[in-house]
Amino acid sequence: MAARRPSTMSSPATGGADTPTAATAPVAGFAELGVPAKLVAALAAQGVQDPFPIQAATLPHSLAGRDVLGRGRTGSGKTYAFVLPLLTRLAANPVRTRPGRPRALILAPTRELATQIEASIAPLAKALSLRTLTVFGGVRPNPQITALRAGVDILVACPGRLGDHLAGGHAHLDAVEITVLDEADHMADLGFLPVVRKLLDQTPRNGQRLLFSATLDSGIDVLVKRYLIDPVTHSVDSAQSPVSSMSHHVLHVHSEARIPVLLQLVAAPGRTLVFTRTKHRAKSLTRQLIAAGVPAVELHGNLGQNARERNLKAFSDGTARTLVATDIAARGIHVDDVARVVHADPPVEHKAYLHRSGRTARAGAEGTVITLMTDDQVGDVRALTRKAGIAPKSTKLGPDHPLLHELAPGERSFVRPPATPPKTAPRGGGKPAAKSGDKSGAPRRGGSGRSRAAAAPARRSSAAAFSAGSGGGRRRSR
Repeated sequence: MAARRPSTMSSPATGGADTPTAATAPVAGFAELGVPAKLVAALAAQGVQDPFPIQAATLPHSLAGRDVLGRGRTGSGKTYAFVLPLLTRLAANPVRTRPGRPRALILAPTRELATQIEASIAPLAKALSLRTLTVFGGVRPNPQITALRAGVDILVACPGRLGDHLAGGHAHLDAVEITVLDEADHMADLGFLPVVRKLLDQTPRNGQRLLFSATLDSGIDVLVKRYLIDPVTHSVDSAQSPVSSMSHHVLHVHSEARIPVLLQLVAAPGRTLVFTRTKHRAKSLTRQLIAAGVPAVELHGNLGQNARERNLKAFSDGTARTLVATDIAARGIHVDDVARVVHADPPVEHKAYLHRSGRTARAGAEGTVITLMTDDQVGDVRALTRKAGIAPKSTKLGPDHPLLHELAPGERSFVRPPATPPKTAPRGGGKPAAKSGDKSGAPRRGGSGRSRAAAAPARRSSAAAFSAGSGGGRRRSR
């Protein structure tokens, strides 16, 4: 193994950390762990006062310049665990940025996770006069190319789009001082490891590297052996360790009762995140909820980036209290106060169950996880929860069962769209107004296109607005 790189900054000394450790409740604050005062103040301005276990365990070593391998379940606070040493390192050695040559690189598997990392790091970077940029696919590359040319300190990127920029000569990684891989196991699950290796091969060999993951399987071990030098390993919890503030329930329902039961759960107060297996199912289920009067939006791979951001914002700000998503939202999506996670379609794999469920009961908050199970899914769900290390309470019920009000307390509310006004004959006794499918674009003889145009806004209800925002409304073909 290559020689351990020298320390680049000082921090409190700790011993025996080259083997996995189980962290206890942190007793030191950020300042005592070695975080500089200016950054501690910036954290306080964001309402962050005390370190989480993963942060307390890793910061002394990452701040000292060591390579770190950190494992903690989703919601354990891994983001600040790598953001703080990265910012500290760059701020301690300010240099002028060069076009296309970032000083720090954070790789994330999905655009949603990349966006949320950038949102966490931006206010802290601003306090230190450091520039950030996020790079991912699904949007036009030219604004990203322009920003790269202007020079950035910290680049948060998805592997695929960053690989495109490198191939086009718009970015170079030879000036990267510190590299972070977040959700490394998810990158492996998505098949990103080949491109990740190509990217890491272009970073300086003696640069600091931090790898964070919920699980450390064989795919991650390949990265560790190839790119981390004498790494310090910290395991603050198991990916299967139960969250005391999270309760798990399996609701055994008849197929025809699945939607009525789901409506009872999502119509209650609070945010609900509903998971489906397929993109088509997410779209279809969102439309069903909207039609029933539940403000809902969808999140899946068929949506463009603008629609993804719009729908996630609607869920975050409460405009839509229900988000129906595929596993694209199982990792990295953090929305405060998600009261319930509902597996409308049980996942195939136990790791997906754990990551989906981790969207609730985050950072010490309480949450409820509910799996809807039909007769033909009993064996699969039992095997799934057993592998996940979960012992859920199973109940056979229908939409009128009182348990639904215990799992989702509060008064149910539905937003019923107003009835569409009946079609009326145009003035002058002519033929009826042209249907919306009429491609002529002009009113029929004797009709009044102006009166129909004026009536259009009145026919647009709040539920229709959710449908349009979620991709559930009618769209013009492109």
